[in-house]
Amino acid sequence: MKRALFPGSFDPITLGHYDIVCRALDLFDEIVVAIGVNNDKNYMFSIEERKTFIEKAFADKPKVKVTTYQGLTVDYCKEIGASFILRGLRNPADFEFEKAIAHTNRKLSKIETVFLLTASSTSYISSSIVRDVIRNNGDYTVLVPSSVVVNPK
Repeated sequence: MKRALFPGSFDPITLGHYDIVCRALDLFDEIVVAIGVNNDKNYMFSIEERKTFIEKAFADKPKVKVTTYQGLTVDYCKEIGASFILRGLRNPADFEFEKAIAHTNRKLSKIETVFLLTASSTSYISSSIVRDVIRNNGDYTVLVPSSVVVNPK
């Protein structure tokens, strides 16, 4: 089975993330969207909220699983039997950053990283931009799957 891990914080999942996973479904038998836990980071959404957003976004895609993990991504890949790490690239800066991580992961393990370019229609979207739109009461719904719902606090 060709299993890929798509790691990230997904705070929140964006249409760019969604597009990458949907396009990768033809390449892999299963894609595990894995929310990394970093206790040093302050997230806008709880891990439970992020997991629910992703599960609902892919509810009609049985080849997509959603999990959380801590520690090195390559260790989690080994734990779940994933032979590939899936990453999306929006721009040259993403490529340079992701290339260094991919080389490191390849040095630590035999896990390959597969890069997909984001669609031009979503290449400008990032979770940090979405969070800024939300903080400023903008229409974030045009940037995320419909499963992402912000409850006013």
